[in-house]
Amino acid sequence: MIKKLIRELLIFLHLDLSKNLEYDRLTNLILKKHLKSNSNCLDVGCHKGEILDLMLALSPNGRHIGFEPLPDFFDNLKTKYENIATILPYALSDQSGITQFQYVKNDPAYSGIKKRKYATENPEVEQIEVQMKTMDDVVGEDKVDLVKIDVEGGELAVMKGGKEVLKKNKPIVVFECGIGASDYYGTTGNDVFKFLNDEVGLKLNTLKGFLKKGKPLTEAEFAGCFNSNREYYFVAYP
Repeated sequence: MIKKLIRELLIFLHLDLSKNLEYDRLTNLILKKHLKSNSNCLDVGCHKGEILDLMLALSPNGRHIGFEPLPDFFDNLKTKYENIATILPYALSDQSGITQFQYVKNDPAYSGIKKRKYATENPEVEQIEVQMKTMDDVVGEDKVDLVKIDVEGGELAVMKGGKEVLKKNKPIVVFECGIGASDYYGTTGNDVFKFLNDEVGLKLNTLKGFLKKGKPLTEAEFAGCFNSNREYYFVAYP
């Protein structure tokens, strides 16, 4: 609780002590600028619910779904958001079934379907089985206005599994991707750009670029950010 309060205070004061804090602050600004009271949101990789809290506060009349495959985190979220939001225990991807999931016990935020590069020294990784679903299967015809994806490398598979949802709704998508995580899934920056820009019809930008209404990134610019990790959080938008 104390760590959460300190984090919220640093975001409020615009004190970007780390890249992740800066991304949290910019994500909050994007949600505040673009969500309406009845917007519907998806939080893919819900974790402790920090972003879902903001979605609920800004869009109290919307329908919100949080996806969290780690059992303990799912149970906590299910209790916390009972009758407020829908919490599902699925790892979203481009196919359905049972999959092995890498649970990083001493730093759960790094958990994901595949092993990746970890910033944590001596990561304690336990393989667990979780259910995998596609966004298209779960969401179906429901309207979606904003999607946040933070799945430690598997973001392109999440998007491909939600291709029809994304094409139909053209939501704002705030997502993490880059070298050190996405490449462990065989994903390149060009793959992400071509899927979102060419197949779905969404432009791409950095969080700052989007907030400043700057020109969207070209494929080369996006791939450059991806490969250098100069930026690793992005926005796709209509």
